Amino acid sequence: MKINAALTPAKLQRKVSRVFDLAGQKIRAIDAAWDPAKGTPVFTVKGQYTSRGWTEWTQGFQFGMAFLHFDATGDASMLRLGREKTVKVMASHVSHVGVHDHGFNNVSTYGNLRRLMLEGKIPLNQQELNFTELALKVSGAVQAARYAPTTYRQPWSPVAGAPGVAPSGYVYSSNGPQSLFADTIRSMRSLVIAHQLGHALMGEGDKPINLLHRAIEHAATTARFNVFFGQGRDSYDVRGRVAHESIFNRNDGQFRCPSSQQGYSPFTTWTRGAAWIICGYAEQLEFLDTVKGADFDAVGGRRAVTDLFLETAKATSDYYIDGYSAKDGVPYWDSAALNTHRLGDFTKRPADPFNNFEPVDSSAAAIAAQGFIRLGLWLDGKGQKAAGKKYFQAGLTIADTLFDEPYLSTNAKHQGLLLHSVYHRPNGWDYVPKGRKVPCGESSMWGDYHGLELALLLHRLAQGKYYTFF
Repeated sequence: MKINAALTPAKLQRKVSRVFDLAGQKIRAIDAAWDPAKGTPVFTVKGQYTSRGWTEWTQGFQFGMAFLHFDATGDASMLRLGREKTVKVMASHVSHVGVHDHGFNNVSTYGNLRRLMLEGKIPLNQQELNFTELALKVSGAVQAARYAPTTYRQPWSPVAGAPGVAPSGYVYSSNGPQSLFADTIRSMRSLVIAHQLGHALMGEGDKPINLLHRAIEHAATTARFNVFFGQGRDSYDVRGRVAHESIFNRNDGQFRCPSSQQGYSPFTTWTRGAAWIICGYAEQLEFLDTVKGADFDAVGGRRAVTDLFLETAKATSDYYIDGYSAKDGVPYWDSAALNTHRLGDFTKRPADPFNNFEPVDSSAAAIAAQGFIRLGLWLDGKGQKAAGKKYFQAGLTIADTLFDEPYLSTNAKHQGLLLHSVYHRPNGWDYVPKGRKVPCGESSMWGDYHGLELALLLHRLAQGKYYTFF
């Protein structure tokens, strides 16, 4: 990836404004056309949003986009849309015990509504604030209850000499208790927001379970088993590589093998899974700065937790930038899928969404870009200026690419905002246009939401402000 060091948030504002103009059209088009009886919109086929059941993990993005759009533009109709649909539709997601997606669905809706009140973007309504906070408390606890222990009790760290955190359990995926997904790290924000609100998960015998500690435990287990650090773990241990899934023997809690549901293989990197790691750990680093030191004592101390989160974010970010991203910052859907070799040295050229061999994934780029910016600013705030600038400018470089054609959807008849997103390549769920050999030209709810969230972050930064839930 060739990082453009000359970019600034201010220089990107023309493109950012265009993103919000187009997003308003797309949000309204989906709301006018979508039949709720069809379920949740997931991804587009021939430019129209369709539903494809796996789990209900994208509805929060649909209505969360309205809140993001209002935040940047002040369009009151978007606020009304987000409010009405959150109240009417999202309650089942708060109590959903069968998914690992609470951070996606509930923080994107209830969390954004609460944030707008606390920031003074909308008048504070105590009843509405109580409503959102109750939803977030329950969501964090329900997500934390989806828990599986491991057999690993010794502290571990990828950083030499660091005290480490025990990888002793995780919030398991919708595949079942044997399964730990990389994606779930971004749902840890549902746990930590609930913790900030003073909530705990109540277990058997009225035993309170600390949501902060469970989130840290999950993050430690994810880093230990889903992320590679170039330390000789196996024959394919490249620093920053990410396995989408880790499999555990539920009879004894031992790790058995890496796996992948949506990537090409357990030994390549599904790039959206890596993007969840990049964004999730960077965002959690911001949260750690709000926590009192004594609250870390039970999980190894502040240094242990911070070192682990930071090295995980840096390793995966470095591999994205230097390992598998195309020159313009957009990755293909997997770092080394079956026909990737036929692309030649794709890292030396801009990504080609219209190639005949493997699709790109703009949604992975949008998610990772936000993580890079957050990580860069966090490092800069700790005095690590050079490292911070590298990641920050990488995020701006990706935004500069995505917020223009051929990635930005300018066709008013296309309901998507960010083109060339990929959902589930192994299952063949993505639409391949006539005359093409691989999926291209389509959008996804998560790609559109995170593209808009990236635009809001840059909009805020250009004003000398920030965007965070913590």
